[in-house]
Amino acid sequence: MDDTQYATYCRDQMAQFAATLEKRTADLGENDSLRELAAAFTALANGERDLYSDGPGLVSRLFTTYPDFAPTLPRDLLWFLGGECLHYMPDEEINRYQQLDELRHEAAEQGKVLDIQQARESLGRLQ
Repeated sequence: MDDTQYATYCRDQMAQFAATLEKRTADLGENDSLRELAAAFTALANGERDLYSDGPGLVSRLFTTYPDFAPTLPRDLLWFLGGECLHYMPDEEINRYQQLDELRHEAAEQGKVLDIQQARESLGRLQ
């Protein structure tokens, strides 16, 4: 998986997460803050908001305000967005993602595309 494929993969994960959250909150009141957060994630996934500047704030809001929904956010997105999102990852998990990134970069330098699933298995399970 090269950098472009990785970015696409993470954007797809964001879109899937946003769609699921939007669906789960559809029955809430129009002004419900969780429903508004779901709409913000949908706007982010649709490119209506900036992924890198708005994404970490939305993730933080999810983790601090709605911790019951936090486990539904793919862990790959925490690493992908970085910054304050890394505070929601234990050090061991950060180290595995760092190793995975290093493997991706090494493969790219060699003109190869990393098999992300195989690399994950070799490093231990990343959720």
